Amino acid sequence: MASDALGELQYAFMSDSSDDNNRQAVSVDVGIRWLIVVIEYAIVASLLLVAGIVLVRTLIDFLTNWGNFPQSVVAAIDGILVVIILLDIAHTVSGHLRASVFPVRPFLVIGILAGIRDILSASAHLTLSVGLSPRDFNNTLISLGVGVGVVVFLLLGLLVLRLSSPNDNTVYLRI
Repeated sequence: MASDALGELQYAFMSDSSDDNNRQAVSVDVGIRWLIVVIEYAIVASLLLVAGIVLVRTLIDFLTNWGNFPQSVVAAIDGILVVIILLDIAHTVSGHLRASVFPVRPFLVIGILAGIRDILSASAHLTLSVGLSPRDFNNTLISLGVGVGVVVFLLLGLLVLRLSSPNDNTVYLRI
């Protein structure tokens, strides 16, 4: 009987000890999750701030460089595409905060936008530059080809995504 009481006491002590360890592990886990959420919100705020600064800077540069109109138009389009990419990334990260999943489709679209931006930049460089050296010309053509390849590859990824889930065009990466 005394050994039964001792066994119950040891069991109660061990149960309390394991409950304390579980509570500590849960509180550390909750703390880390909150820290990650705070960092993700800071990332979203930073992306929005950078997008706003790039947009204002792009408009100021465009409006003050009327003498170089073709180049300022290309630079303005480039800046606006950067803003769109930053906003898409911010929107995707904030969507992750709401659903705890990363949708794949927005990242493919962001990559396509970035590829198109590179294509436009390279083609504008070829069109507007006078007297390119053969090396610069070849490098620009390589950049143009890589941009086209990236866009085609990502478009194929979108096609595969669409064919793999015809009812729901969104695939999620669970984290």
